[in-house]
Amino acid sequence: MTKTANSRTADHEIDKIFLERWSPRAFTEEEIPEADLFSMFEAARWAPSSYNSQPWIFVYARRSSPHFDKLLGLLIEFNQSWAKRAGALVIMASNSVMLPPGAEKAVPSHSHSFDAGAAWGSFALQGSMLGWHAHGMVGFDIPRAFAELDFPEGYRVEAAAAVGRLADKSILPEFLQARETPSPRKPVPDFAFEGKFGG
Repeated sequence: MTKTANSRTADHEIDKIFLERWSPRAFTEEEIPEADLFSMFEAARWAPSSYNSQPWIFVYARRSSPHFDKLLGLLIEFNQSWAKRAGALVIMASNSVMLPPGAEKAVPSHSHSFDAGAAWGSFALQGSMLGWHAHGMVGFDIPRAFAELDFPEGYRVEAAAAVGRLADKSILPEFLQARETPSPRKPVPDFAFEGKFGG
Protein backbone atom coordinates (compact mmCIF):
# COMPACT_ATOMS: atom_id res chain seq x y z
CA MET A 1 0.00 0.00 0.00
CA THR A 2 1.19 3.47 -0.80
CA LYS A 3 0.20 7.08 -1.08
CA THR A 4 2.80 8.34 -3.56
CA ALA A 5 3.90 6.95 -6.94
CA ASN A 6 4.40 8.18 -10.50
CA SER A 7 4.45 11.86 -9.42
CA ARG A 8 1.00 11.45 -7.90
CA THR A 9 -0.09 11.53 -4.27
CA ALA A 10 -3.20 9.79 -2.95
CA ASP A 11 -5.05 11.12 0.10
CA HIS A 12 -5.71 7.58 1.33
CA GLU A 13 -3.69 4.36 1.22
CA ILE A 14 -4.13 2.46 -2.08
CA ASP A 15 -2.16 0.00 -4.16
CA LYS A 16 0.46 1.78 -6.25
CA ILE A 17 -0.96 0.36 -9.50
CA PHE A 18 -3.81 2.90 -9.31
CA LEU A 19 -1.29 5.76 -9.27
CA GLU A 20 0.97 4.19 -11.90
CA ARG A 21 -1.81 3.71 -14.47
CA TRP A 22 -2.21 6.71 -16.76
CA SER A 23 -3.02 7.48 -20.39
CA PRO A 24 0.03 8.63 -22.37
CA ARG A 25 0.11 9.42 -26.08
CA ALA A 26 3.82 8.84 -26.67
CA PHE A 27 4.23 5.21 -27.66
CA THR A 28 7.08 3.23 -29.12
CA GLU A 29 6.15 1.22 -32.20
CA GLU A 30 6.66 -2.04 -30.32
CA GLU A 31 3.91 -4.55 -31.00
CA ILE A 32 2.31 -5.99 -27.90
CA PRO A 33 2.82 -9.77 -27.71
CA GLU A 34 -0.40 -11.71 -28.07
CA ALA A 35 0.20 -13.28 -24.65
CA ASP A 36 0.26 -9.86 -22.96
CA LEU A 37 -2.81 -8.62 -24.82
CA PHE A 38 -4.72 -11.76 -23.94
CA SER A 39 -3.66 -11.39 -20.31
CA MET A 40 -5.37 -7.99 -20.43
CA PHE A 41 -8.48 -9.55 -21.98
CA GLU A 42 -8.38 -12.24 -19.28
CA ALA A 43 -8.44 -9.56 -16.60
CA ALA A 44 -11.43 -7.95 -18.35
CA ARG A 45 -13.14 -11.35 -18.44
CA TRP A 46 -13.35 -11.44 -14.63
CA ALA A 47 -14.93 -8.01 -14.19
CA PRO A 48 -18.27 -7.89 -12.35
CA SER A 49 -21.51 -7.42 -14.29
CA SER A 50 -25.25 -7.37 -13.64
CA TYR A 51 -26.60 -10.95 -13.54
CA ASN A 52 -23.13 -11.99 -14.75
CA SER A 53 -24.28 -10.89 -18.21
CA GLN A 54 -20.72 -9.97 -19.30
CA PRO A 55 -21.91 -7.55 -22.01
CA TRP A 56 -18.47 -6.34 -23.12
CA ILE A 57 -16.99 -6.93 -26.56
CA PHE A 58 -13.44 -6.04 -27.62
CA VAL A 59 -12.51 -5.86 -31.31
CA TYR A 60 -8.74 -5.55 -31.60
CA ALA A 61 -5.85 -5.37 -34.03
CA ARG A 62 -2.16 -5.66 -33.20
CA ARG A 63 0.05 -3.38 -35.27
CA SER A 64 1.27 -6.13 -37.62
CA SER A 65 -2.31 -7.16 -38.41
CA PRO A 66 -3.97 -6.14 -41.68
CA HIS A 67 -6.85 -4.92 -39.48
CA PHE A 68 -4.70 -2.29 -37.73
CA ASP A 69 -5.09 0.33 -40.47
CA LYS A 70 -8.86 -0.24 -40.52
CA LEU A 71 -9.17 0.46 -36.80
CA LEU A 72 -6.73 3.36 -37.02
CA GLY A 73 -8.83 4.85 -39.83
CA LEU A 74 -11.85 5.01 -37.52
CA LEU A 75 -10.08 7.48 -35.22
CA ILE A 76 -10.28 11.22 -35.70
CA GLU A 77 -7.20 12.71 -37.36
CA PHE A 78 -5.78 14.05 -34.08
CA ASN A 79 -5.93 10.62 -32.42
CA GLN A 80 -4.52 8.92 -35.51
CA SER A 81 -1.47 11.19 -35.29
CA TRP A 82 -0.27 9.55 -32.06
CA ALA A 83 -2.17 6.23 -31.93
CA LYS A 84 -0.43 5.11 -35.14
CA ARG A 85 2.54 4.17 -32.93
CA ALA A 86 0.48 1.93 -30.64
CA GLY A 87 1.18 -1.77 -30.26
CA ALA A 88 -2.53 -2.53 -30.63
CA LEU A 89 -5.85 -0.76 -31.13
CA VAL A 90 -9.11 -1.81 -29.53
CA ILE A 91 -12.76 -0.84 -30.07
CA MET A 92 -15.05 -1.64 -27.12
CA ALA A 93 -18.79 -2.19 -27.23
CA SER A 94 -21.49 -3.56 -24.95
CA ASN A 95 -24.69 -5.52 -25.45
CA SER A 96 -27.69 -3.42 -24.38
CA VAL A 97 -29.86 -6.48 -23.70
CA MET A 98 -29.33 -9.50 -21.45
CA LEU A 99 -30.95 -12.79 -20.55
CA PRO A 100 -31.43 -12.91 -16.76
CA PRO A 101 -31.30 -16.33 -15.08
CA GLY A 102 -34.54 -18.23 -15.68
CA ALA A 103 -35.81 -15.75 -18.28
CA GLU A 104 -36.97 -16.94 -21.68
CA LYS A 105 -36.27 -13.76 -23.58
CA ALA A 106 -33.75 -10.97 -23.41
CA VAL A 107 -34.56 -7.76 -21.57
CA PRO A 108 -32.93 -4.32 -21.68
CA SER A 109 -29.81 -4.06 -19.54
CA HIS A 110 -29.69 -0.89 -17.47
CA SER A 111 -26.01 -1.34 -16.61
CA HIS A 112 -24.40 -2.61 -19.83
CA SER A 113 -22.18 0.46 -20.26
CA PHE A 114 -21.32 0.47 -16.55
CA ASP A 115 -20.37 -3.20 -16.72
CA ALA A 116 -18.28 -2.70 -19.86
CA GLY A 117 -16.49 0.11 -18.04
CA ALA A 118 -15.58 -2.32 -15.27
CA ALA A 119 -14.07 -4.65 -17.88
CA TRP A 120 -12.16 -1.75 -19.46
CA GLY A 121 -10.76 -0.75 -16.05
CA SER A 122 -9.53 -4.29 -15.42
CA PHE A 123 -8.05 -4.42 -18.93
CA ALA A 124 -6.16 -1.15 -18.43
CA LEU A 125 -4.88 -2.02 -14.96
CA GLN A 126 -3.60 -5.41 -16.09
CA GLY A 127 -1.82 -3.66 -18.92
CA SER A 128 -0.08 -1.36 -16.42
CA MET A 129 1.02 -4.37 -14.39
CA LEU A 130 2.66 -5.76 -17.54
CA GLY A 131 4.39 -2.50 -18.44
CA TRP A 132 1.89 -1.40 -21.12
CA HIS A 133 -0.34 1.66 -21.19
CA ALA A 134 -3.92 1.79 -22.47
CA HIS A 135 -5.27 5.18 -23.55
CA GLY A 136 -9.06 5.22 -23.95
CA MET A 137 -10.75 7.68 -26.29
CA VAL A 138 -14.09 8.66 -27.76
CA GLY A 139 -12.56 10.65 -30.62
CA PHE A 140 -13.50 8.23 -33.37
CA ASP A 141 -16.30 7.64 -35.88
CA ILE A 142 -18.75 5.64 -33.79
CA PRO A 143 -21.38 5.00 -36.52
CA ARG A 144 -18.65 3.79 -38.90
CA ALA A 145 -17.18 1.56 -36.20
CA PHE A 146 -20.59 0.01 -35.60
CA ALA A 147 -21.12 -0.68 -39.30
CA GLU A 148 -17.62 -1.59 -40.44
CA LEU A 149 -16.85 -3.88 -37.50
CA ASP A 150 -20.16 -5.76 -37.95
CA PHE A 151 -21.66 -5.13 -34.52
CA PRO A 152 -25.20 -6.54 -34.31
CA GLU A 153 -28.25 -4.45 -33.50
CA GLY A 154 -28.56 -3.89 -29.77
CA TYR A 155 -24.86 -3.29 -29.23
CA ARG A 156 -23.53 0.12 -28.22
CA VAL A 157 -20.04 1.13 -29.34
CA GLU A 158 -18.50 2.57 -26.18
CA ALA A 159 -14.90 3.64 -26.75
CA ALA A 160 -11.62 3.04 -28.53
CA ALA A 161 -8.22 2.47 -26.95
CA ALA A 162 -4.60 2.48 -27.98
CA VAL A 163 -2.27 0.11 -26.14
CA GLY A 164 1.44 0.71 -26.24
CA ARG A 165 4.82 0.84 -24.58
CA LEU A 166 5.72 4.27 -23.22
CA ALA A 167 8.08 6.34 -25.38
CA ASP A 168 9.86 9.61 -24.70
CA LYS A 169 7.48 12.54 -25.02
CA SER A 170 9.86 14.26 -27.46
CA ILE A 171 8.27 12.23 -30.28
CA LEU A 172 5.05 14.22 -29.82
CA PRO A 173 4.28 17.68 -31.23
CA GLU A 174 5.44 20.42 -28.87
CA PHE A 175 1.91 21.39 -27.83
CA LEU A 176 1.28 17.83 -26.57
CA GLN A 177 4.57 17.37 -24.75
CA ALA A 178 3.45 19.55 -21.83
CA ARG A 179 0.32 17.39 -21.43
CA GLU A 180 2.29 14.13 -21.44
CA THR A 181 2.21 13.59 -17.70
CA PRO A 182 -0.06 11.67 -15.31
CA SER A 183 -3.10 13.83 -14.59
CA PRO A 184 -4.42 14.76 -11.13
CA ARG A 185 -7.82 13.79 -9.75
CA LYS A 186 -10.59 15.45 -7.75
CA PRO A 187 -10.38 14.74 -4.01
CA VAL A 188 -12.70 12.07 -2.61
CA PRO A 189 -15.03 14.57 -0.82
CA ASP A 190 -15.87 16.08 -4.22
CA PHE A 191 -17.63 12.89 -5.38
CA ALA A 192 -18.37 10.67 -2.35
CA PHE A 193 -21.28 11.84 -0.18
CA GLU A 194 -22.84 10.14 2.81
CA GLY A 195 -26.61 9.89 2.79
CA LYS A 196 -27.45 12.10 -0.21
CA PHE A 197 -25.93 14.02 -3.07
CA GLY A 198 -23.83 16.85 -1.68
CA GLY A 199 -23.76 15.33 1.82
